[in-house]
Amino acid sequence: MQAPKVPAWKKLNTLDFILLAIIATFVAWLGYRSSVGIHYQWNWSRAFELIFTSGKAGELPYFFQGLIATLRLSLWGILFAGTLGLVLGLARRSSITLLRLPAQAYIQLVRNIPPLVFVFIFYFFVSSQLVPALGLADTLRHHQGEANALQAFLFGPAALWENLFSGVLCVGLISASYIAEIVRSGIDNIAKGQWEAANSLGLSSWDRFRYVIFPQALAGIVPPLAGQFISLVKDSSIISLISIQELTFVGSEIANSSGLIFEIWLLVGAGYLILCLGLSLLFSRLEKRSQRHTVR
Repeated sequence: MQAPKVPAWKKLNTLDFILLAIIATFVAWLGYRSSVGIHYQWNWSRAFELIFTSGKAGELPYFFQGLIATLRLSLWGILFAGTLGLVLGLARRSSITLLRLPAQAYIQLVRNIPPLVFVFIFYFFVSSQLVPALGLADTLRHHQGEANALQAFLFGPAALWENLFSGVLCVGLISASYIAEIVRSGIDNIAKGQWEAANSLGLSSWDRFRYVIFPQALAGIVPPLAGQFISLVKDSSIISLISIQELTFVGSEIANSSGLIFEIWLLVGAGYLILCLGLSLLFSRLEKRSQRHTVR
């Protein structure tokens, strides 16, 4: 017979309650100072009206279009960054010089360039040339006809496909360099005895890595990987500077046009908080599953 589940709030300890009290006090102080110190008149009803107002043609409210664009950009960015980061991490450990040196050079280059500088360099000097070079100009820039339901769900409006492509590459290329080091360090932390045990079984290099080494490395990789993916979601806000209409770009336009600076930006922050908390919970479950492969 299974024991009854304990409510989450009962798991909080004294320190948790103290931190919650401090946060509540700080929020109350900010509200008081905004109304007294800078004489700011809060207008939450108007703010919620703006973010829930549909377009003239009945389309989704502009705020939620930005939220969905951020979610779409983040999910594709995570997929691209995770794949490229894994490849770079394995190349970083390779004994083949032609694989190891380019991977190491890329990691060091990207990790030592500010993300904002990288975004501008990539967007203005690389992306404009990369799309035609890959033969994607007709698809991304001159798409004929309306996007079908699946295309609209996965990639958004056809007019913004090139923006999505550029944004995914930007955030993905930046995050991949950090993920590569996470993968490399996770594999390097596997005890030498595990490699020797895998060799003694007579497994091929691929089977040795797939069945013995990587499942154990995954347990150490997942926590920092979760942090990096959450950072990717937050870093996607930088893409707003190159006019990609994600949540930060949309929030800026609504705040500037309405004058509800604090309300709109707090709602934008809440949007990112929801996305990041959801990702954190997902990786928490994945971490528990990965612990099954840990050698104790």
